[in-house]
Order: sequence, then structure tokens, then C-alpha cells
Amino acid sequence: MTSRTGRHFLQIPGPTNVPDQVLRAMSAPTIDHRGPEFQALTLRLLDAVKPVFGTSGPVVIYPASGTGAWEAALVNTLSPGDRVLCFETGHFATLWRDMALSLGLEVEFVPGDWRHGTDPETVAQRLAADLSHTVKAVCVVHNETSTGVTSRIAEIRQAIDASGHPALLLVDTISSLGSIDYRHDEWGVDVTVAGSQKGLMLPPGLSFNAVSRKALAASRTAGLAKSFWDWQPVIEFNRRGFFPYTPATNLLYALEEALRMLADEGLEAVFARHARHAAATRAAVRGWGLEVLCADEREHSGSLTAVLLPTGQDADKVREIILDRFDMSLGAGLGKLSGRAFRIGHLGHFNDLTLAGTLAGVQMGLELAGVPIDQRGLGDALDVLRSR
Repeated sequence: MTSRTGRHFLQIPGPTNVPDQVLRAMSAPTIDHRGPEFQALTLRLLDAVKPVFGTSGPVVIYPASGTGAWEAALVNTLSPGDRVLCFETGHFATLWRDMALSLGLEVEFVPGDWRHGTDPETVAQRLAADLSHTVKAVCVVHNETSTGVTSRIAEIRQAIDASGHPALLLVDTISSLGSIDYRHDEWGVDVTVAGSQKGLMLPPGLSFNAVSRKALAASRTAGLAKSFWDWQPVIEFNRRGFFPYTPATNLLYALEEALRMLADEGLEAVFARHARHAAATRAAVRGWGLEVLCADEREHSGSLTAVLLPTGQDADKVREIILDRFDMSLGAGLGKLSGRAFRIGHLGHFNDLTLAGTLAGVQMGLELAGVPIDQRGLGDALDVLRSR
């Protein structure tokens, strides 16, 4: 197609569609980041962001991608040669492992099939076997963006506690925060890692660490090199409403507007909306006669659904046809899922009709690509949406 009308359907699992009111907030004039107006904005934001994480403790905001927040979580809590326990739940869990290795940490990496989340029983067994407590942190991806599998963080925390092990719990919520129920304090998470470009409905460019008292204590003796990522000066400046570096001022305007939108809808309603859209998407996939990649009913993601195609079918060809014919972007299969799966994002600024249009485009694209499907898939999804 050489020309397009209407709005592009951005149905990748992040970056997500940015609401018009958030874009308008970003367009306000930049202000002095050392002045009283910015100081008031910072103090408002630092209070307003805490409920989204489910914390009363500090939330550190960086002008960075989620990868920066990963690094901040590691370098603030660990020392060279420390052991960390990681789990292969998908592409991004593997990248977090690679970062830990590059920082000089020793990684115990538990292999996985990319169809299941982190198993709490395996966590308990691995930590129970660590009698000398050499494992200093357990790193878990809450919602694996490459697979649509959500690990059960509360159960993992219970497993750590039951083992009597002192390891920190570090959790990546980059594609779950603001979309899937998450409780930093209640679940005993020590560092929560997040980014702006998914459930928070912002462009990429902000990342976050929610920090427990235990993690703050660990940061005072952690030996990994850090400067920009150091929590201590950020938290100290934040107390006065400022940052120790030039902040992303206009993205902070956007964050305030996005947090207002989430608060107006109510987080419980936000989570319920995402869960219902996820259920409708899975109904479509199964109605088409295809397979949802996530293999455990307890671990289905509210943010995205990964669709596994039959052997001999090319998922990238399906995505290319859908982009060309219907101006809609879907997520590619990453790593070992390349060409075998595609991902439907249904998170952020999203409603029933957007999902219906998305699934209609997917159904037409599958048919045009020659993938044998049952046409009832779209109807099954609409049945779920009508039952609201």
C-alpha cells in the first residue's frame, strides 16, 4: 500500500499507544528543573507513582529505558562475584542474565521451555540447597514480554521465605506494571524494575526502581561500580523535589497525566479490563484452532498473548501481510520463537472496539497467509466482550 487512511494499529506489546491527553501534556513548555514549579511537580509525582507499584517506599525515576532500571537494580544491591539465581522464562529473562554476567556476577540460570513462568517450588529447592547463602538475589521477570507468561510473584516470595533464605527478590515488571495486579510491598519484593512505554502509556524514556528497606540497606555496602545509577543521591535530591542530573522534564509531565488517568479509572478496573481483553484474545486464538503459547492457565498474561503457529507456517509472513494490508503492527517472535509465533499486545490505552478491530485484522491476515483456521475465532472473542 502506498497511502494509508485512518490510524495505525500499534498492537505490539510495547511501546504502546500514547493517549492524546498524554501527548498534549508533553507539549507544554519546558520549565527550569531547578525552580519551584518543577520542585512541586516532582513532589507530586513521587507520591502519585507509589500506588501503581503498591508501595509506600521510595520509587527512583531515571531518564532511561527499562534496561537501565535492570542495571540499577543489580549495581545498587550486589558486589562483584555475588551469585544470583535467574530463570529462563523467555527472551528478556535471558537478557537480564546476560547483563548480570557482564557486570561480573555469577549466575545460576535455571533452564525453561518459554511456556511456563518461574516455578515457586524450584525456587524453594534451589535456595534450600544453598546452605551457605551464597545466592544474594533472585531475579524474576513478572510478565515475560516475549511469551505472554506471567510468573506468580507472591508464591515465589512465599517460597523464599519458607526456605529461610535471605536473598533479595528483584522483579522485572516492564510489561506488567499498570496492566496486571502487582504489589511491591505486600509481596515482599525488594526491587521492582519498570519502564514507561507499556502500561504507563508513555513513550519510551523513563525507567523506575521501587526499593524496599532491605534493598536500601544492601545498597550501602554493595560493591559493584555505579555513578549515574546510584540510588542514594537520587533519593536525597528527591526529598527536596529535584534530581542530581537533568531530568526528562516533558516526560514527567506525561507521567503525571498518565498517573491521573490510571487513578481516575481505578487500578482494580484497569486490571480487570486487561484481564477481560486477554480472555477475549485467548478465546479468538482457540476459536481459530491455534495454540496460546502460555501453557499454564494460572500464568496467562493480561498484557499480551503469544500465538504459536503450526509447524510449516511462517509467523513473520503473517505479520508482514497484516502490516501491508491492514496497517497493523504485531509483535514478532523473539529468540527461539522467531518465525514460530507472533504476539498480540492488548495493554495500555485500549478498549473493546480496538481489540475487536485488532482481532479482525489478525483473522483476515491468517487467512490471507494461508494458515488453516476456523473463522469462528473472532466471534468467540466478541462473545467474551459482549458478556461484560
